[in-house]
Parts: sequence; C-alpha cells; structure tokens
Amino acid sequence: MAAPSRPLSIVILAAGQGKRMKSDLPKVLQPLAGHPLLAHVLDAATALEPALIHVVYGHGGEAVRLAVRAENLRWVQQAEQLGTGHAVQCALPGIPDEHTVLVLYGDVPLIRTATLRTLLALVAPKRMALLTAKFDAPEGYGRIVRNAKGQVLRIVEQRDCSARERRIRECNTGVLAVHAKHLRRWLAQLRPANAQREYYLTDIVAMAVKDKVAIDPLVAPTAIEVQGVNDKLQLALLESEYRRARVHALMQAGVTVIDPARLDVRGSVSCGRDVVLDVNVILEGPVQLGDGVRIDANCVLSQVQVGSGTNIKPNCVIERAHIGAACEIGPFTRIRPETTLHDGVHLGNFVEVKKSDIGAGTKANHLAYIGDTTVGSRVNIGAGSVTCNYDGANKWRTQIGDGVFIGSGTMMVAPVKIGDGATIGAGSTITKDAPPGKLTLERSSQHTVEHWQRPVKQ
Repeated sequence: MAAPSRPLSIVILAAGQGKRMKSDLPKVLQPLAGHPLLAHVLDAATALEPALIHVVYGHGGEAVRLAVRAENLRWVQQAEQLGTGHAVQCALPGIPDEHTVLVLYGDVPLIRTATLRTLLALVAPKRMALLTAKFDAPEGYGRIVRNAKGQVLRIVEQRDCSARERRIRECNTGVLAVHAKHLRRWLAQLRPANAQREYYLTDIVAMAVKDKVAIDPLVAPTAIEVQGVNDKLQLALLESEYRRARVHALMQAGVTVIDPARLDVRGSVSCGRDVVLDVNVILEGPVQLGDGVRIDANCVLSQVQVGSGTNIKPNCVIERAHIGAACEIGPFTRIRPETTLHDGVHLGNFVEVKKSDIGAGTKANHLAYIGDTTVGSRVNIGAGSVTCNYDGANKWRTQIGDGVFIGSGTMMVAPVKIGDGATIGAGSTITKDAPPGKLTLERSSQHTVEHWQRPVKQ
C-alpha cells in the first residue's frame, strides 16, 4: 500500500538583483508576455495546490511584493544575499519537517506544472528528486557529475569546474524536491567554500549521497522550460518561445492564424470554431472569442469577450470590454474599459467608446465619441457626434433611448436624456432632455460679417 503523499511547501527564490538586465526594475518583475517573470512561476506553483508558497525576496523589496499577488503566499526577506542555500534557509523556519519542499526560481518562467508533477512523484523518504537538463552550450550552468553506474554524485558550479567537468552537457536547473527534515539538516552544514564565497544549495547533493539518500534525476523534456533569464537577450528568447507555444496550441485547437510569426498571445485565450486571426494581432488575456470571429490586421484586444460572428476590422484597440455577436467593429475603432456592445452593433472609422452600454443593432459608423452613456437598441449616431460627459471635475451620464436618430455634429452635454424614438437635428448642442418621438434641434442664427479681413502674418 502506497504511503500517503506529504503536504507540499514551495520555495521560490526571487531575491536576485539582475545586474545584467541593466534596469531599475527588479529581475523577477521583468515582463514576459505582459506579466512579471515571477507571476509565471507562481502560476505553475499554484497549480500544484501546495500548502503554502514561500517567496524569498531581496532586491526590489516592497516593489516585488506589491507587483505580484497570489493566494497561499508567504513573503520571506533575504536581507543579505549570501547564495541559494542561504535563501532557502531563510524560508525554512516556516516549513514543518513533515512537508515535502519544492525549490523553484523566480526567473525561470516557462517551467511546466506537468514536469513538476513528475518530479514530485520521485520524492520518497530516502530519495531526493533533482531536475536536470541537457544543453548544447552549457556555459554558466552547474554540471551534474555521475559515477560509472550513472548515479548522481554531486553538482559542480561553473566557476569551480575542472576542464573535464566543463565538457559535461547535463546541467543543474536548481529545481529540486526533498523532504524538509533532510533539507534542514543539510542546509545547517553548508559552508561558503567556493569561488563566490556563497552558500550553494547544490552542495546538499553531495551531502545526500553521503547520507545514503538517493538522488533521482529527471531530465527536463525540453531545455527551454528550465532556461533562466539573466539579460534582455534571454528574455526576448523566452518571449519568442512562449509566443510560439501559445500560437501553436491555438492552431492545434482549430484557429486559423494567417501568419504564426506575427501573432502575439499574452495570457489565456479561448476560441470557438472557425476563428480567424490576421497578422500583427495582440491578444492580452483573458480573451474569449466565439465561433466564427474574425480579427483583422493590427488589432490589440486586452481582457475582451467577443461573441460569435463578430468581425473586428484592422487597427482597432479594445480593452476590458464585452462585445456581442454579429458586431462589426472598425477599422480604427477604440473601445475602452467597462464597455458592453450588444448583438449587431456597428462601430466604424474613428469611433471611441468608453464606459458605455450600447444596445442591439445600434450604429455609429464614423467620427464619434460615446462616453459614460447608455444607448438603446437600433440607434443611429451620426458623424461628428460627441457625448460631452466631463465638466472638468466630474463625469456625467447620457441616456439615449431605443430607435433614436442623432444627426451629424451633435453635442450632447451630460447629464442629459434623449427619449425613445427622438430625432436630433444635425449640428445641435443638446443641453436639456429631448422628449420621445419628437424632433429636437438647437440652431443659432447664421451671420456674415461684412468687411472682415483674415489676419496676415507679419
């Protein structure tokens, strides 16, 4: 009968400064696919359902804590960076002996939960699981030293490698899992006897061998998922790999991608059947696209739901909005947060909508601003019309009923209400409520000034 699994504590090392980034932003907050590196690691860790996640932070301090949020999180400050072994020591007081400890790194964003599950399955009372990887160019990584039987003996850091050890291609990823009781004992024995004068976590491997705790290595399925980020070049490499993987997953799910190299997916994206994504589209999740949705070239969608059969034409920017079915948006339309478009809405060239609810079948085909407005169904909003919602201090709402016709060049000065079926004459400035079913217009007298001359530059 198999022994019951132990509670899991995860330690994420995130205290590094990242000098090679040449940035004021702490390394673990550098963005990949629109989210901090550390956030990607936390996502993978959270999926394992640990008892607690311990994040060891140092450089960046409070900025790191404020930038990243997650449940079951304990922040541990490493005030002085004395190596990876010292970092894990900082977290250990909050971890009971009966837990399994999984050590991860805040700058390894592509680590997969599936790989970590396989690694954790190797842990036993007398077995430590170690994640390794094989690199064609292992420069910078600690080498895995095995005996003639293939058993792991120790890890040697790059700076301490002999010429023969430098030729080893199997490298340490730093990711390991072991029972907390063993880890606590070994960490207490660490000494900074190395070129860096630091407490290396890797030294516990030799201690485990000495204590007859077997090292069970797992070679990562791909080297890229354990790749760390130390500079902007490596960051760009992982960004490209992340994008490639997400785009391939969408295509395997049936999405038509016109050019896979020119689609950028950041965050979760779900698509129905027969979705088409043209070139230079950026999707910042969560994004949901219904059946038959088409997104044309150069569009940016951020936290958007799009109903079935909707076509978003080129050069549109849409953020934090809900778009109904069978809508036509763009080209050159901007939809700002807290906007809902019901089914069959048409928004055309250079239309901007903000914090508004627009009813089914309504059209604003060109040159309009609709802000803080509730619009009914089957409304026509003419070119050049504006809801004047801001008085310099406060935002006010405009209400437009069903079946309203707004003539071109109309200014609606909120707060104002336009009743169902009303018609507003072109060129009007509406400052009072317009009654339903009536024609309302505001016109001043037209004058021509005789003998007026246009000013001439001196």
